Amino acid sequence: MVDERLNVLLVEDTASLAALYQAYLQDEPLSLTVVSNGQKALEHIRRQPPDILLLDLILPDMPGMEILQWLHREQPNVTTIVITAHGSVDVAVDAMRLGAHDFINKPVEAERLKVTLHNTMKFRQLNQLVDRYRHEIEREPFQGFIGASLPMQKVYRLIENAAPSTATVFVTGESGTGKEVCAEALHQLSGRSEGPFIALNCAAIPKDLMESELFGHIKGAFTGALQDRDGAVIRADGGTLFMDEICEMDLELQSKLLRFLQSGLIQPVGSSQQIKVDVRIVCATNRDPLVEVEQGRFREDLYYRLHVIPIHLPPLRERGGDVISIANALVRQASREENKSFVGLSEATKDRLQGYHWPGNVRQLQNVIRNAVVLHQGEWIEQEMLPAPLDTPHAQSSTAQRVTDAMPAPIVPLSVIERQAIERAISHCQGNVSRAAALLEVSPSTIYRKLQSWDNN
Repeated sequence: MVDERLNVLLVEDTASLAALYQAYLQDEPLSLTVVSNGQKALEHIRRQPPDILLLDLILPDMPGMEILQWLHREQPNVTTIVITAHGSVDVAVDAMRLGAHDFINKPVEAERLKVTLHNTMKFRQLNQLVDRYRHEIEREPFQGFIGASLPMQKVYRLIENAAPSTATVFVTGESGTGKEVCAEALHQLSGRSEGPFIALNCAAIPKDLMESELFGHIKGAFTGALQDRDGAVIRADGGTLFMDEICEMDLELQSKLLRFLQSGLIQPVGSSQQIKVDVRIVCATNRDPLVEVEQGRFREDLYYRLHVIPIHLPPLRERGGDVISIANALVRQASREENKSFVGLSEATKDRLQGYHWPGNVRQLQNVIRNAVVLHQGEWIEQEMLPAPLDTPHAQSSTAQRVTDAMPAPIVPLSVIERQAIERAISHCQGNVSRAAALLEVSPSTIYRKLQSWDNN
């Protein structure tokens, strides 16, 4: 029943049982090695780690749990099936916590052993596919971004495809979603990465100084111009200019920016000379640029000149588990910077962060984590350490709450709830049936039986 040849190590001190198991598996396409004690097992694993370990917990020289502890600590790629005549719920839970994949009570029937090996192989194949998927597709972190959600994978692919081009990129997204991080990623992955990256926030500069900040000025061009000064465009020559909040730019200056984009020439304020500049433009806004065009606040011709490659950054509330990945990274960073001992988030804190709607996106999450780390001590960020509005259990979207309150709770068959709980646990544990079983407080074999019955139906 085993799909491909396995290297299996059997640790069994009773010679008659070892011979019996060998007889059970003699027709299976696997390579079986038998050792009679724990020391020989450890020596074999160090020398040649097997794919699957069949481990008796009662051995003549050491408890089998010590081998599980060693495997848990050293993390070799070995999948363990515990076989013992001294099974109990407590022993099974302890074994699962140490990474055991399945737990079988003696006496073991031939078909039970074969099915377990077959299921274990399927588990290993699934893990290998997941690892390959993560290696080939998921990028976490990616050029300053943290997160492996599907919306962010789409963004990463767009960045990789757009980066080598010289075309302008228009980044949209709510405030705090990482538009400048996106611009820097485009720069770092481009052929201009050795050149300068200059960021200019169009909303932070007074309108009467914006032209000078963008194109520069010469001495005496206006009151206070005591010397020549290069603008952001010249400073970004040979590199990338990131213009954040582009929709805040005055209409008159928009026309001058359009002329520069069309000609590649700039004219500093007060100068009669034009300068040729080679700059890749990335711009961003947290507004809807088409609405700005319709309202007459943004030039339509400039919009189409800039909107060559659009990239939209999803809000944090649409990024699923990325919230926790980002929060954990922020905890470690803030803890180092503040000389604190925090290492992560409690489960209750994870639930609170995951359930919040994050109107301020990643920037708000940064502030929340920094506040908790600065003002508290400990190893884990507990939910009571979170600042307002995360300090209440109802920190969620008011709209979502109203919808939830208005919806009557449907009556769902118990079998459906059971299946949903099992599938959710398996998904949460990324396909690891043993860990899912431990969370659900059932045996892995119970889950396998359920999965098999659903497949047959």
